[in-house]
Amino acid sequence: MSSPVSPLRILPADMQLPSADSSSEGGFADTLRDAMDEIGEAQAHADVKVSSVLAGNGGDVHSALIAVEKADLSFQLMLQVRNKIVSAYQEISRMQF
Repeated sequence: MSSPVSPLRILPADMQLPSADSSSEGGFADTLRDAMDEIGEAQAHADVKVSSVLAGNGGDVHSALIAVEKADLSFQLMLQVRNKIVSAYQEISRMQF
């Protein structure tokens, strides 16, 4: 059999998942809020890297592009999760009780 699935967390590749104790305390809304905050941090990090390259402060173009791609992929994944949540809500609202 397969191992138990951990809760959905949207993180850039270099970020670590919190311990199981902290994830069980918050609700679904808290999990989404935390994920959106982490995506915002990834986008801010990408902005800093790009600004460093554009300012000529010796910023590495490759690391800037990697940071931008991580932020973009995280954002796209969050959009897909949002779309699934909206779809599930619409499906539930169509149910007759």
